[in-house]
Amino acid sequence: MSLSLVGIIFVQIFWIKQSVEDKEEQFSNTVSEALNNVTNKIASRETRNYFDRYFNLRDSIGKPKSSHLRNFFFIDRDINSNEIRMYSHGILEEDYNIASTFFDNGSIDTVTTIKNYTSKRTTAIYKENIGLDGKQYELNAVQKFEKIGGLSEIERAQMEDVFSEYAKKVPIHRRVSTQEIELLLDRELKNRGLNVDFEYGVYSKGLPTKVKSKKFKYTKTNIYQSPIFKDLEGNSNFSLLINFPKKKRFLIQSILGMAGLSLLFTLIIVLAYAGAIYQLIQQKQISEIKTDFINNMTHEFKTPIATINLAVEAIKNPKIIEDKEKVMRYLQMIRDENKRMHAQVENVLRISKLEKNQLDISKDRVDVHEIIDDAIAHVELIVEDRGGYINTHLEAQRTDVLANEMHFTNVVVNVLDNAIKYSVEAPRIDVYTEIAKSNIIIKIKDQGSGMSKAVLKKVFEKFYREHTGDIHNVKGHGLGLSYVKKIIDDHQGEVYAESEKGKGSTFYIKLPLI
Repeated sequence: MSLSLVGIIFVQIFWIKQSVEDKEEQFSNTVSEALNNVTNKIASRETRNYFDRYFNLRDSIGKPKSSHLRNFFFIDRDINSNEIRMYSHGILEEDYNIASTFFDNGSIDTVTTIKNYTSKRTTAIYKENIGLDGKQYELNAVQKFEKIGGLSEIERAQMEDVFSEYAKKVPIHRRVSTQEIELLLDRELKNRGLNVDFEYGVYSKGLPTKVKSKKFKYTKTNIYQSPIFKDLEGNSNFSLLINFPKKKRFLIQSILGMAGLSLLFTLIIVLAYAGAIYQLIQQKQISEIKTDFINNMTHEFKTPIATINLAVEAIKNPKIIEDKEKVMRYLQMIRDENKRMHAQVENVLRISKLEKNQLDISKDRVDVHEIIDDAIAHVELIVEDRGGYINTHLEAQRTDVLANEMHFTNVVVNVLDNAIKYSVEAPRIDVYTEIAKSNIIIKIKDQGSGMSKAVLKKVFEKFYREHTGDIHNVKGHGLGLSYVKKIIDDHQGEVYAESEKGKGSTFYIKLPLI
């Protein structure tokens, strides 16, 4: 089960890592595509500007300085149909001599020849009429096609190359603006679903230019670039660079939904696994505690039963039965041991009823000091028999609380009994009362063996008893303090303890005054 859980977690981590890598690759491809489109659009816009200027300038000059017409003729005759096909292609070349201010190269002495080419294509089909004598009489025109065009693709490419060479002399900040780059980049990226902040810059042979965003910084990683203003051979001195300061955050956010669900389900599996392990540990502890409880209860009942049996056997002895004093003593022993077993059974039944909320606890106005005195009377003979003492320091001025007299008395008796049992030597117990705002605090302090911090955390749990090697060296079954806590909680009070190993314990009972 543990191996399966580790495998699931490993698979989830691998999936998230792979998703981030896939998103990063997809991000890089999308950015490269957008960047290429931007550089192509900028280059196309520059070329288009040059052509517009060229045509506007040509139109403004008027008539050409000189014109040349070049014609090419081709004639083909079909014998079967008596048709003659005549093809002619004429190119009209018009020259314009103007000052070379078109490219702004700084020189006004040179003269640039601007030429206009007009292409005229004509196709005519004639049918030859022949008489009976076999002689040709006339040619009749059957069809005629004519097409007039402008620049050819070759001529346009030649002009683009000329424009490209002249544009190389123009500073980069006059060829493209930051506003144009930013607008095109923003549009291309958003059209591809990349709504993320970016910084950009144009570099010339690895050196920065004036064309860049305010926060652009060159780094060797996370930089995407594409050449801009390429010539016909595909070479360029300039590159458009772009980076994304918030790239990692964008990539993580893109998979955050699925990754969150994956982690949530993994967490649920881990919690379920942890819960199952916790339940197994709890069940094991409960099993050990119940075994300990049964052993202690067996011991608690075996001792009085054995005592009762011995007393009965003694009374049956003819010599003893005549001695009334011994008979009365044995009868008292039987009565005491019987009461002891009855008290143990009642204690278990009270705890069971408390857990099922079946214990009817009616509350009346009682005096705390009277309850303490009554509880001490129950245990003082045992304390005196062991050579100890119980001193009272009842200093509270207000002592009335709303409580059930019987159960509250049992609470104090249980705490005192606990102090007596865990006093290795003669029990030395002090009982205090004091007022804290609207509450009365009962403090029962002993000088017994004390408890460790680990034991102190569990001392009020049901069936819990501190192990001391021999589980029967201190009689009990781990129900007394659990009963105390349940009764005090029912009285809207609070019970807690302070202790140190080897230095005794102090129990505090806090109840609201009326």
